[in-house]
This record gives sequence, structure tokens and C-alpha cells, in this order.
Amino acid sequence: AARSCFAQATQQNCILRIHIDGLRNRKGVVGAVVFTSPAGWPQDVQKSFRNNYAPISAAGRSTMVVMRDIPPGNYGIVVLHDENENRKLDHNMLGFPKEGFGFANNPNVGLRAPPFASAVIPVACPTTDTTIHIIYK
Repeated sequence: AARSCFAQATQQNCILRIHIDGLRNRKGVVGAVVFTSPAGWPQDVQKSFRNNYAPISAAGRSTMVVMRDIPPGNYGIVVLHDENENRKLDHNMLGFPKEGFGFANNPNVGLRAPPFASAVIPVACPTTDTTIHIIYK
């Protein structure tokens, strides 16, 4: 019986709801980028599976990015508080991010992005929810 239930689940696509909190202000938008492999991780949007942006809630410090029609599977997720809405993570002269970012599973972030594997979550149908905390360096 379990096998037939699984077969039915894989025939439909899922909804991924990425809850983002810890925003320092309401400027700009929040973007989420979903990867299926380490290729391009975490900044090459051209190599990502899907990306989407959402406005910051009127209440302020949080938002939710919704992705529809995601096939069940494992995905690495990175989010960006894109304060100037240029669709990229801006860096200062030393190479440190000037805008907020975060990763699925909220791994500890040092001087560089965590490995793809540490930010992978399983997505299942009908809906998968995950919460990512924004980090400012």
C-alpha cells in the first residue's frame, strides 16, 4: 500500500513555502533560489532550478516566498534580503555581503557560504514549509 501512495504523490507537483524572518528593515524584496545540485551554489541563479521574490510583509520583519509546481525531491535553498532590488547579493570592498542572506536548515555561516549539502531539505507533497533566518554580516 505504501508504494501506491508514493507513486500517486510523485505524479503531482508540490508547493514549497519558505518562511523568512529576522529582516532588519522593510526595504526591497526577499528572494529565494532553489538548487537541485551544487552546480552554481549559492549565487549563480542561471544554474538554479527555480527562483522567486516576495515583498516584505507590512508587519515588517518577515515574509514568505511560495514556489509552486516543485517536483518532490531534495533541494538546496538560499534566500537574500535584496534591499536595493538589483537581484543579487551586494558585497563591500572586502568581499563581505552588504545585504542579508540565509540558507535552509540555518547552518552556521562563517566567511563563506555553507556547502550545498548542509542547506538541502526534502520537499514533499502537497506542501512543505521551512523557515530560514536572515543573517547580516
